[in-house]
Amino acid sequence: MKTKQLHTDTLGLAYTSYFEGNDKAYFTLLSPHFDPDDVEVAHFFRNFNAMPPIEQRAIEECKGRILDVGAGTGTHSLELQKRGFQVTALDISPLACAIMSKRGISKVVCEDFYTHAYTTYHTILFLMNGIGIVGTLEGFPQFFESLSRILEPGGQVLVDSSDLRYLFEEDDGSFAIPLCGYYGELEYTVEFEQYTSQPFPWVYVDFDTLASAAESAGWNCTLVTVGEHYDFLARLTRK
Repeated sequence: MKTKQLHTDTLGLAYTSYFEGNDKAYFTLLSPHFDPDDVEVAHFFRNFNAMPPIEQRAIEECKGRILDVGAGTGTHSLELQKRGFQVTALDISPLACAIMSKRGISKVVCEDFYTHAYTTYHTILFLMNGIGIVGTLEGFPQFFESLSRILEPGGQVLVDSSDLRYLFEEDDGSFAIPLCGYYGELEYTVEFEQYTSQPFPWVYVDFDTLASAAESAGWNCTLVTVGEHYDFLARLTRK
């Protein structure tokens, strides 16, 4: 098997391939915890009607000046912009940011969330498990500290995630959850055609764990809605 070439924006390459006409484009998500997962890039270019109910609800809950973190191809930012909101689409991928600009998003910022201090916002979005950028549970204090710098008084942070306990469900309905480490802490690698990313940490967090991390940081965590498969939308606000 030919060795993959390391690339710093592998996901952006996949987005670009689709955007430039390859409607069959897909990337492969690799993890030591799962079998390889081929993901169709078309999923990242869907409109509001094709979004899952949790994402639709998040859009409906938005208010004021909005920061869309990990905006990707701009799916959520575009919808919010159509509704008249002032949206800043933030992503660390230069290729994704170029696509968002070409799609007509007015304000695109290519930057790491943790260094972003452009302005303050009334709503900060982390959709499609965007809160995964925390990496591990140990990353939550820095996460909340960063939010505190850019969230307006009375503002909200909307996050969705999934409780991965379903991966450990037994035939009798019980859960054989590993005792070492937190079961939602994963490591991913993205492959697209001949390119591969560096491995990176990503976390899926259950609601109770998120609420506990929020409480420790002096934040409120409220459950907004739940999905059909251990997924949920939560609202974070400062106490």
